[in-house]
Amino acid sequence: MKYVIGNDHGGIDLVDAVEEKLKELGHQVEKVGTFSKESVDYPDFAKKACQKVIDKEADFAILLCGTGVGMSLSANKIKGIRAACVSETYSAKMSRAHNNANCLCMGARVIGSEVCKDIVEVFASTKFEGGRHEKRVNKIMDIEEM
Repeated sequence: MKYVIGNDHGGIDLVDAVEEKLKELGHQVEKVGTFSKESVDYPDFAKKACQKVIDKEADFAILLCGTGVGMSLSANKIKGIRAACVSETYSAKMSRAHNNANCLCMGARVIGSEVCKDIVEVFASTKFEGGRHEKRVNKIMDIEEM
């Protein structure tokens, strides 16, 4: 699988941990975030990373900011993106298994690098269950047509 990592200045401290874990798991990684702690606007990087998922240049996006909230709000405005803001492994698992999330958002000011790596591993190793969840995910996607 190919993952794209997008981050703003607030999420920069988790980029290396995410990249390291994904590569350890055998995934390809592309980084499109800032490489500096100089203030930037997170919506720009959410859009840049998620566009790669929409264009099928990446299978999943991982977005990092201070809390993960700004990135998830931005990402969920993009048609076809299902972003989950996660700070522990259970939600990471359920976001994939039940919600078929294609974008994981985390906050570098909320979690540390070890928890981050655990979340990435669970997200990357969990498959969408389909079944009764497929109908619900389709209803989520239908909301984009409003």
